[in-house]
Amino acid sequence: MTRHLLPCVLVVLFAAAEAAAQARQPAPPARPQPAPARATTSVRGFADIGFTSFTAKESFEATLGSATGTAFGGGAEVVLPQNIFFGVRVSRFTADGERVFVNDGETFPLGIPMSVTITPVLLSGGMRFGAPASRVLLYAGGGIGWHRYQETSDFADSDDDVDESFQGYHVVGGVEYRIARLLGVAGEAQWATVPDALGQHPLSASAAFGDTDLGGVTVRVKIVIGR
Repeated sequence: MTRHLLPCVLVVLFAAAEAAAQARQPAPPARPQPAPARATTSVRGFADIGFTSFTAKESFEATLGSATGTAFGGGAEVVLPQNIFFGVRVSRFTADGERVFVNDGETFPLGIPMSVTITPVLLSGGMRFGAPASRVLLYAGGGIGWHRYQETSDFADSDDDVDESFQGYHVVGGVEYRIARLLGVAGEAQWATVPDALGQHPLSASAAFGDTDLGGVTVRVKIVIGR
């Protein structure tokens, strides 16, 4: 009986000795966690299409038939690690209409075709809200701009044509959705004021209506290339 129990006792003692030896061995060092990716400065380009409703409603309706229109643009932005951005945008609005004469609030078409082109160059700065890796980011900002206003007619005196630039200010805000790492789409709204731009000529429609602000409200869609 004792002879049969001896092998079992030896096996149990050997297993206990192995377990004690393993317990005395130090645990393997834990693998260090990878450091989180650092936000970096990025440079992005964008193209946009917008719909503008001009502040000088009566003047634009009298000469162009509508105070709203489509503008195309594009530009570039620099985004800092602190989620602060700076950007420049150039856009262009063009419409054809007719010169008019306004007397006591009544509009008389003159039968002279007219083309109006507005080219704003805007410098903006602001803040983005959200983690750099987020698919959805909100942003808001504002800045200064220079708005070139051109008014030309084929059969008018050169003195009747207008080509001047005016300084204005704007605020802008929107939301951006990241489709891919280097591609995004954004929707934004902008309000701009360009005081004392229109109505300089005493016989102009804008002077008759008291419309002097070349600004307005713009809603646009942007395609963004870059982070």
